[in-house]
Amino acid sequence: MSNNGNKYKNIVFDVGDVLLDYRWRYMLQDYGLDEAEAERIGTEMFDDPERLWSQMDLGIEDQEAIIQKFEKKYPDDAKVIRWFIEHGEYMHKPRRRVWEMIPRLKEQGYRIFLLSNYPEILFHKHTQYADFMQEIDGLMVSYMIHEMKPHADIYHALLNKYGLEAEDCIFFDDRLENVEAAIRIGMDSKQVHSQETLLKDLEALLA
Repeated sequence: MSNNGNKYKNIVFDVGDVLLDYRWRYMLQDYGLDEAEAERIGTEMFDDPERLWSQMDLGIEDQEAIIQKFEKKYPDDAKVIRWFIEHGEYMHKPRRRVWEMIPRLKEQGYRIFLLSNYPEILFHKHTQYADFMQEIDGLMVSYMIHEMKPHADIYHALLNKYGLEAEDCIFFDDRLENVEAAIRIGMDSKQVHSQETLLKDLEALLA
């Protein structure tokens, strides 16, 4: 079916906390940390003032270089931080119910795209066995162009690569700043607060 009767032609998904759940706290607890220590080290990695994790997303430096920066800055936690980054395959779990919606959306005529901030190695670990990768029509990931959301350039890179018009797209992302950035370039966007709210939004697109 080529015409879904909706104002949108394209559905654009972020990946983390949209198509996948992140279980990083449980991953650190699996390593042997208690809940408080897991939270503390997660905060070190993800909220570091120098934005070291974001440097991995940008793909300008390789994973080992970023690990060494973390180790130098947080020597007492160096071992666990290295383990965490090198074993990203334990960090995520699928949102199967969302994945099952994607073939239905395709049958209704929507094209499916990914727009996400990710380091290259971690992106492949998180998506190599994901069913939705067989359904997508294209993707733009931060490491590919050394630019990341919410910067407008990565949105335009997706649109330009696949010849998309912003007004023909709806974008789903868990972070408000990324949603607002999409809206600023003319792309309708909704913040994903949970798997349940996303499923309701996708069902509405099928109605």
